[in-house]
Amino acid sequence: MIRYALTCEHEHEFEGWFSSSADFDDQQGRGLIECPMCASKMVRKQIMAPAVTGTKRTVREASPAKLQAMMMEAAGRVRRHVEENFDDVGDAFASEARAIHEGRAEDRGIYGQATPKEVRELVEDGVPVAPLPAEPLKKEELN
Repeated sequence: MIRYALTCEHEHEFEGWFSSSADFDDQQGRGLIECPMCASKMVRKQIMAPAVTGTKRTVREASPAKLQAMMMEAAGRVRRHVEENFDDVGDAFASEARAIHEGRAEDRGIYGQATPKEVRELVEDGVPVAPLPAEPLKKEELN
C-alpha cells in the first residue's frame, strides 16, 4: 500500500491509501477520489518527503470534539458518495465482489452486506473490500 498526502483545490489536506501509483492514477482518472471535507474532485498529490526519525512535525491544534465532528462529517460524505454512485447488491455482495475480482462480472463499484466469514474469505483470496462507514445515530434513535 502507498500512502499519499493529498490536497484539493480549496487546500484541504488529507491522505489516501492506494495499492499502487497506477491505482491512484486510475481512480483519479475515473473521478473516484474526492476531498472528504468539501467533496471536490480536483485532488492532487502533495510533495512528500520520506519519513525520517528525529524530525519535528507541526500539528494543528484541534479539540477532540472538533476532530470527532470532522471525522463524522467525512464518514458521512464517504457513505453518501458510495450510496449515490455504487450499485447496492444487498446480501449478494460476497459473490458479486468475487465475480468482479475474477473478471466474470462488470468492473464497477458495489456495496452491500456480507457475513464476517464471507469477508474473511474475500480478504484471504485477495479481493479488495472495505467496510462502509455506518450512518451516525440521531438523538431520537438513542432513546
